Amino acid sequence: MRASDRAYNALREDILAWRLPPGAALGEVEQSERLGVSRTPLREALARLVSDGLALQHRGRGTVVAPVSLENLEDLFEMRRALESTAASAAARAVAASPQLRVAFEDLAARLTGTARSGEPHAEAGAPSSSTTYALAAELEAATDSAAGNVYLSQGLRQLRGHLARVRRLAHDDPERLRAAAHEHATIASAIASGDPVMAASATHVHLFNSFNSITSHAAGRLRAGDERTSA
Repeated sequence: MRASDRAYNALREDILAWRLPPGAALGEVEQSERLGVSRTPLREALARLVSDGLALQHRGRGTVVAPVSLENLEDLFEMRRALESTAASAAARAVAASPQLRVAFEDLAARLTGTARSGEPHAEAGAPSSSTTYALAAELEAATDSAAGNVYLSQGLRQLRGHLARVRRLAHDDPERLRAAAHEHATIASAIASGDPVMAASATHVHLFNSFNSITSHAAGRLRAGDERTSA
């Protein structure tokens, strides 16, 4: 992997996980030392983040992490519903012709169900931890994209997911929402494993409908209250 790709992936992951919060300065010297790359590939990585909308150029501060906003959230979800349901349907069709894929999605469904039911000892109210839930959701997304086999679809979803991931954190760290999301992802995985494209698309629509409602009810309040720093 090229140094610029490594830097881009590391910074993107830190931004989506809020380890680099909105408004954080992405100084070239600091980040190149932290990531172990020279400043030239780092500049390439920062330019990609700006192109993705995850960072922006701030007069007097250089490149900073972009603010989180609920503006256009409904439009983003409308596009994501179309792309995610298409990917889920395509994955289900691929599973219908591949016993190996079916087993993989059945395994994902089982692990998601187990996480939703049992929770983890260190998680509030016995809910699944955010790190486990997000990791399994990301694994399901990657498996679905791979099974769908459409590189353009995957590229579009990657950009959309990047915009939504930070906002989603404001709502999905709620214990009840984490548990519900794990159940919903398990349903999607089971539907894909069944090889039924319509069922897979429907399960995806239900999850994204609930996700949108959760974000608008929880995240909006937290942003207004200033619980999260969303701008410089």
